[in-house]
Amino acid sequence: AKALADPAAAAALAELDAVLLGGGPAPRPVLDGAAEAGITVVRSYGSSETAGGCVYDGLPLDGVQVRIDGADADGVGLVVIGGATLAIGYRNPPDPDPFGEPGWFRTDDIGRLDDSGRLVVLGRADEAISTGGLTIMPAAVEAVLVRHPAVAECAVFGVPDDRLGERVVAAVVPVPGCAPALGELREFVAQSLDTT
Repeated sequence: AKALADPAAAAALAELDAVLLGGGPAPRPVLDGAAEAGITVVRSYGSSETAGGCVYDGLPLDGVQVRIDGADADGVGLVVIGGATLAIGYRNPPDPDPFGEPGWFRTDDIGRLDDSGRLVVLGRADEAISTGGLTIMPAAVEAVLVRHPAVAECAVFGVPDDRLGERVVAAVVPVPGCAPALGELREFVAQSLDTT
């Protein structure tokens, strides 16, 4: 995101064959900004346990398998990776052991497979906010909020709530000289996300 704000850096990135982007769900504004700057972005997914990137733009490498465990009605659940790229396991495994099923590694990531079978990573299971029986992924809300013209940066997280379990909260850094109203931001998010 910072490179996109610097014309010289964006131009340098546009000269490359591709830029690998990993470490979490790719924010839509970053992907859109890269496309506008002529930067080819390849989203990568993997971890130390999978010997690095093993899924590129949602498609697993040859010999890599991806499945979603415990999927809800929308197909959202825990990402599980299988194949020859996996580590054998942990020296001192936690309980439950993510390598407990031979040949598979249970990640701590939440995702789904889209209609074409591509993996869509939504965020970390430990970041998920459980509010009133719904599971909210902070990255999805942050990606919408940061598109608001008065928002420079934001962070979304859960706080304890006696009635809902957790309440979704956003910390917003406004663009200098702007002061977005709470109602305005709520309406902006509601128009962009399925809030039913």
